[in-house]
Amino acid sequence: MLDDPPLLLASTSRYRRELLSRLHLPFEVQAPQVDETRLNGETPAAMALRLAQAKAAAVAALHRSAVVIGSDQVADLDGEAVGKPGNHERARAQLRRLSGQRVSFHTAVSVQRADRGFERTLLSSVRVQFRELSDAEIEFYLRTEQPYDCAGSAKCETLGIALLASIESDDPTALVGLPLIRTCELLRQAGIDPLRGAAT
Repeated sequence: MLDDPPLLLASTSRYRRELLSRLHLPFEVQAPQVDETRLNGETPAAMALRLAQAKAAAVAALHRSAVVIGSDQVADLDGEAVGKPGNHERARAQLRRLSGQRVSFHTAVSVQRADRGFERTLLSSVRVQFRELSDAEIEFYLRTEQPYDCAGSAKCETLGIALLASIESDDPTALVGLPLIRTCELLRQAGIDPLRGAAT
Protein backbone atom coordinates (compact mmCIF):
# COMPACT_ATOMS: atom_id res chain seq x y z
CA MET A 1 0.00 0.00 0.00
CA LEU A 2 1.11 3.57 -0.65
CA ASP A 3 1.12 4.49 3.04
CA ASP A 4 3.43 1.66 4.09
CA PRO A 5 6.35 2.97 6.16
CA PRO A 6 9.84 2.60 4.71
CA LEU A 7 11.45 -0.77 5.40
CA LEU A 8 15.13 -0.91 6.30
CA LEU A 9 17.40 -3.90 6.83
CA ALA A 10 20.04 -3.10 9.44
CA SER A 11 22.63 -5.46 8.03
CA THR A 12 25.42 -5.74 5.50
CA SER A 13 24.91 -9.52 5.15
CA ARG A 14 24.33 -10.60 1.57
CA TYR A 15 22.52 -13.69 2.90
CA ARG A 16 19.99 -11.63 4.86
CA ARG A 17 19.51 -9.27 1.94
CA GLU A 18 18.72 -12.20 -0.37
CA LEU A 19 16.36 -13.78 2.14
CA LEU A 20 14.41 -10.58 2.77
CA SER A 21 14.06 -10.02 -0.98
CA ARG A 22 12.02 -13.24 -1.13
CA LEU A 23 9.13 -11.38 0.49
CA HIS A 24 8.82 -9.03 -2.53
CA LEU A 25 8.80 -5.97 -0.28
CA PRO A 26 10.73 -2.83 -1.23
CA PHE A 27 13.51 -2.22 1.28
CA GLU A 28 16.84 -0.48 1.70
CA VAL A 29 19.97 -1.63 3.49
CA GLN A 30 21.88 0.34 6.08
CA ALA A 31 24.92 -0.85 8.02
CA PRO A 32 24.40 -0.63 11.79
CA GLN A 33 27.29 0.67 13.87
CA VAL A 34 27.30 -1.93 16.65
CA ASP A 35 30.09 -3.46 18.73
CA GLU A 36 29.64 -7.23 18.36
CA THR A 37 31.98 -8.22 21.19
CA ARG A 38 30.56 -10.94 23.42
CA LEU A 39 29.85 -9.87 27.00
CA ASN A 40 31.35 -11.76 29.93
CA GLY A 41 29.16 -14.72 30.85
CA GLU A 42 26.77 -14.09 27.97
CA THR A 43 25.20 -17.20 26.47
CA PRO A 44 25.19 -17.59 22.67
CA ALA A 45 21.38 -17.23 22.56
CA ALA A 46 21.46 -14.08 24.72
CA MET A 47 24.21 -12.65 22.52
CA ALA A 48 22.15 -13.19 19.36
CA LEU A 49 19.12 -11.50 20.95
CA ARG A 50 21.13 -8.53 22.24
CA LEU A 51 22.91 -7.91 18.94
CA ALA A 52 19.75 -8.19 16.85
CA GLN A 53 18.08 -5.60 19.10
CA ALA A 54 21.13 -3.34 19.04
CA LYS A 55 21.44 -3.44 15.25
CA ALA A 56 17.78 -2.56 14.74
CA ALA A 57 17.91 0.16 17.40
CA ALA A 58 21.00 1.79 15.89
CA VAL A 59 19.28 2.26 12.53
CA ALA A 60 15.82 2.98 13.96
CA ALA A 61 17.26 5.90 15.93
CA LEU A 62 18.28 7.50 12.63
CA HIS A 63 15.03 6.71 10.77
CA ARG A 64 12.25 7.03 13.31
CA SER A 65 9.33 6.50 10.91
CA ALA A 66 10.84 3.43 9.28
CA VAL A 67 10.30 -0.21 10.14
CA VAL A 68 13.77 -1.59 10.81
CA ILE A 69 14.86 -5.24 10.83
CA GLY A 70 17.95 -6.30 12.75
CA SER A 71 19.23 -9.85 12.98
CA ASP A 72 22.14 -11.80 14.37
CA GLN A 73 23.22 -15.43 14.46
CA VAL A 74 25.49 -17.18 16.93
CA ALA A 75 26.50 -20.82 16.72
CA ASP A 76 26.49 -22.64 20.05
CA LEU A 77 28.72 -25.64 20.80
CA ASP A 78 28.04 -26.74 24.38
CA GLY A 79 27.55 -23.15 25.49
CA GLU A 80 30.54 -21.78 23.61
CA ALA A 81 29.92 -19.21 20.89
CA VAL A 82 31.34 -20.23 17.50
CA GLY A 83 31.82 -17.24 15.23
CA LYS A 84 32.76 -16.58 11.63
CA PRO A 85 36.17 -18.06 10.85
CA GLY A 86 37.40 -15.30 8.55
CA ASN A 87 40.03 -17.43 6.83
CA HIS A 88 40.82 -20.96 5.65
CA GLU A 89 42.91 -22.05 8.61
CA ARG A 90 40.33 -21.07 11.23
CA ALA A 91 37.54 -22.60 9.14
CA ARG A 92 39.45 -25.90 8.99
CA ALA A 93 39.92 -25.84 12.76
CA GLN A 94 36.22 -25.05 13.29
CA LEU A 95 35.00 -27.92 11.15
CA ARG A 96 37.38 -30.33 12.85
CA ARG A 97 35.86 -29.30 16.18
CA LEU A 98 32.29 -29.51 14.86
CA SER A 99 32.81 -32.92 13.24
CA GLY A 100 30.37 -35.39 14.81
CA GLN A 101 28.97 -32.72 17.13
CA ARG A 102 25.47 -31.38 17.74
CA VAL A 103 25.40 -27.61 17.37
CA SER A 104 22.65 -25.06 17.93
CA PHE A 105 22.48 -22.02 15.66
CA HIS A 106 20.60 -19.22 17.45
CA THR A 107 19.20 -16.63 15.03
CA ALA A 108 17.44 -13.60 16.46
CA VAL A 109 15.35 -11.07 14.54
CA SER A 110 14.31 -7.70 15.94
CA VAL A 111 11.79 -5.37 14.31
CA GLN A 112 11.54 -1.79 15.54
CA ARG A 113 9.60 1.33 14.63
CA ALA A 114 10.71 4.25 16.78
CA ASP A 115 7.85 6.68 16.04
CA ARG A 116 5.34 4.17 17.40
CA GLY A 117 7.50 2.79 20.18
CA PHE A 118 7.30 -0.65 18.59
CA GLU A 119 10.09 -3.06 19.45
CA ARG A 120 9.94 -6.82 19.51
CA THR A 121 12.57 -9.52 19.14
CA LEU A 122 12.18 -13.25 18.54
CA LEU A 123 14.67 -16.13 18.56
CA SER A 124 14.80 -19.16 16.31
CA SER A 125 17.14 -21.97 17.35
CA VAL A 126 18.14 -24.60 14.82
CA ARG A 127 19.71 -27.87 15.97
CA VAL A 128 22.28 -29.29 13.57
CA GLN A 129 24.04 -32.64 13.73
CA PHE A 130 27.37 -32.67 11.89
CA ARG A 131 28.60 -35.87 10.30
CA GLU A 132 31.96 -37.33 11.22
CA LEU A 133 34.14 -35.46 8.74
CA SER A 134 37.51 -36.51 7.36
CA ASP A 135 40.25 -33.96 6.80
CA ALA A 136 39.93 -34.59 3.06
CA GLU A 137 36.20 -33.82 3.13
CA ILE A 138 36.79 -30.65 5.13
CA GLU A 139 39.51 -29.48 2.77
CA PHE A 140 37.45 -30.19 -0.35
CA TYR A 141 34.46 -28.37 1.09
CA LEU A 142 36.42 -25.30 2.14
CA ARG A 143 38.24 -25.04 -1.19
CA THR A 144 34.93 -25.36 -3.04
CA GLU A 145 32.78 -22.91 -1.05
CA GLN A 146 35.15 -20.72 0.99
CA PRO A 147 32.49 -20.13 3.69
CA TYR A 148 34.70 -17.84 5.73
CA ASP A 149 31.91 -15.34 6.46
CA CYS A 150 29.58 -17.98 7.93
CA ALA A 151 29.30 -18.91 11.60
CA GLY A 152 30.41 -22.51 11.93
CA SER A 153 32.06 -22.48 8.47
CA ALA A 154 29.13 -24.13 6.71
CA LYS A 155 26.48 -23.03 4.19
CA CYS A 156 23.55 -25.39 4.50
CA GLU A 157 21.86 -23.89 1.43
CA THR A 158 24.60 -25.16 -0.88
CA LEU A 159 27.32 -27.85 -0.60
CA GLY A 160 27.47 -27.47 3.18
CA ILE A 161 24.37 -29.64 3.42
CA ALA A 162 26.69 -32.60 2.71
CA LEU A 163 28.48 -31.91 6.01
CA LEU A 164 25.32 -32.56 8.00
CA ALA A 165 23.43 -35.58 9.27
CA SER A 166 20.27 -33.70 10.29
CA ILE A 167 18.67 -30.29 10.81
CA GLU A 168 15.82 -29.59 13.24
CA SER A 169 14.02 -26.27 12.81
CA ASP A 170 10.55 -24.71 12.83
CA ASP A 171 11.65 -21.77 10.64
CA PRO A 172 13.52 -23.12 7.60
CA THR A 173 15.46 -20.00 6.62
CA ALA A 174 16.78 -19.34 10.13
CA LEU A 175 19.96 -21.33 9.55
CA VAL A 176 20.79 -19.23 6.49
CA GLY A 177 20.61 -16.07 8.59
CA LEU A 178 17.07 -14.65 8.81
CA PRO A 179 14.03 -16.58 10.15
CA LEU A 180 11.41 -15.44 7.66
CA ILE A 181 8.39 -16.93 9.45
CA ARG A 182 9.20 -14.90 12.55
CA THR A 183 10.18 -11.89 10.44
CA CYS A 184 6.76 -11.89 8.73
CA GLU A 185 5.04 -12.13 12.11
CA LEU A 186 6.91 -9.10 13.42
CA LEU A 187 6.44 -7.09 10.21
CA ARG A 188 2.67 -7.57 10.40
CA GLN A 189 2.70 -6.32 14.00
CA ALA A 190 4.75 -3.29 12.93
CA GLY A 191 2.33 -2.38 10.13
CA ILE A 192 3.72 -4.10 7.02
CA ASP A 193 1.91 -7.15 5.68
CA PRO A 194 3.87 -9.17 3.07
CA LEU A 195 0.52 -10.42 1.75
CA ARG A 196 -1.03 -6.96 1.58
CA GLY A 197 -2.00 -7.47 -2.07
CA ALA A 198 -4.06 -10.58 -1.36
CA ALA A 199 -7.82 -10.37 -1.85
CA THR A 200 -9.81 -10.24 1.39
